[in-house]
Amino acid sequence: MIPIYKPYMPEKIIQGIEEILYSGQLSFGKYGKLFEEKLKNYIGCEYLLSVSSYNQAMLIILSTLNLKQGDEVIASPVSCLASNQPFAVKGLKVIWADINPETGSISPNDVRSKITKKTKAIFHNHFCGYVGEIDEINKIGLDFGIPIIDDCIEAFGAEFKGNKLGNVGTDITVFSFQTVRLPNTIDGGALVFKDEALFEKAKLIRDYGIDRSNFRTSLGEINPNCDIKLEGYAGLMSEVNSYIGIHQMKDIQNLIDQQKSNAKIWDLKFETNKPVKGLAKNKNSIPNYWVYGVLCENKDASIKQFRDEGYYATGVHLNNNVYSVFNNCCTLKGVNDFMNRFLAIPCGWWFNNK
Repeated sequence: MIPIYKPYMPEKIIQGIEEILYSGQLSFGKYGKLFEEKLKNYIGCEYLLSVSSYNQAMLIILSTLNLKQGDEVIASPVSCLASNQPFAVKGLKVIWADINPETGSISPNDVRSKITKKTKAIFHNHFCGYVGEIDEINKIGLDFGIPIIDDCIEAFGAEFKGNKLGNVGTDITVFSFQTVRLPNTIDGGALVFKDEALFEKAKLIRDYGIDRSNFRTSLGEINPNCDIKLEGYAGLMSEVNSYIGIHQMKDIQNLIDQQKSNAKIWDLKFETNKPVKGLAKNKNSIPNYWVYGVLCENKDASIKQFRDEGYYATGVHLNNNVYSVFNNCCTLKGVNDFMNRFLAIPCGWWFNNK
């Protein structure tokens, strides 16, 4: 059966990894910096940080924005649990926004209706690599002076108006490089900032709040005059993970292009297949086709049919508004409609669709 996910790993990188392992230089260094440059060149952005995990990247965002217990954030419940669990860790109040049941994208009208004086950030999830309504959500941020975070946990390489996500005018963008993402660094992620000051603050928070340029004296001792003013995390990516990322970036566009090619075949198949139709795409967007999304009249029957045909089909995520950890179990019409009909089928680089 063709799997829904498959970790990608370039060939002939073992020797380079072995050299790093015995080099005595395992923590963030030359390969980490080079990986960041590769990412910046691909995305077309200036202020980017690689991070040791997606979870750490999310926590760094929350600390950089100075979000405190009781602050409200607006987010989509139709996303990976990893996208929303950090809010519970920080004691934030999650306000769930409804979605467009034809696209899986967060609804700008519903987001706008749920803004209060306590709203401190809006997290815009690009579900399964399908791009949301970026202009509309970003305008809400401008209208209310609220930062917008593009949650691209599954959307690296997706495009809007000819630009890669991370280069579409959003305040902050977060990516995951976990095993079944592209690129896959085994674990890791990245943050992109529009504002240089936020970037510099996040850079300190990524590394325990330390300013490395002033952390040690000329003798190599910890400098007592170097104050630590910010909370921070062990968020630096290792040299091994960074090295893997560098080699992944050599192949990244070919891999995504194969996924786009697979998607075109699915598009043709579902043009006239009424019980199952391809997930609608928002205007001016190109998904990365991490999966291919469909909407079906009978979800259970469709799962069985696809699997009988040799394609592993799955609903991928459970809508997070049902989890008690968020203390906001609410009913959302668009979410219910979408989750009752949505399925993902394989579209990855590992097969040639026919």
